[in-house]
Amino acid sequence: MHSEIFFSVTANFDLFGNPWIDEPKRRGRPSHEVTVRTRNRVSMLLALGWTNPRIATALGITLPTLHKYYFYELRQQAVARDRLELRRIEIAWDLAEAGNVGALKEFGKLLERNDRMEAERSMSAKDEKPNNKSPAERPGKKVVDEQAARDADADLMAELEREATTQNAVH
Repeated sequence: MHSEIFFSVTANFDLFGNPWIDEPKRRGRPSHEVTVRTRNRVSMLLALGWTNPRIATALGITLPTLHKYYFYELRQQAVARDRLELRRIEIAWDLAEAGNVGALKEFGKLLERNDRMEAERSMSAKDEKPNNKSPAERPGKKVVDEQAARDADADLMAELEREATTQNAVH
């Protein structure tokens, strides 16, 4: 009986849990069906720092299809990591409240990790020295190049004078 159940599951899904289509019903690529699972996958991969082309390839869709169906998730890329971390903390807290000792320990680790990250953020903010020069006060590329040319001319003239005095001293 187990082999029948296993066979029926593998007949409909590939090794990675994606739907398997034996024969296409019409020409071309089958239309993409958006599910909660694929939306969660996109959000998770964004949280892991994956690029949009990499996510599209992993899902087996084109980049325009990714942009079309997962526009909202892609807009949330900046906060995806924080949302994933929030979800981890929520799950650990819920399990800890239910009496799971392992979850309570994991929540403690997550709390310590969060405290370290906040301390690092505050220390890096203190280390950053404000730049007193405004962009208008900084010399542009042309000015820097002109100054470098003048310095090179001055160095060349000084070298020529040294050679001239050395040759006059020898003669």
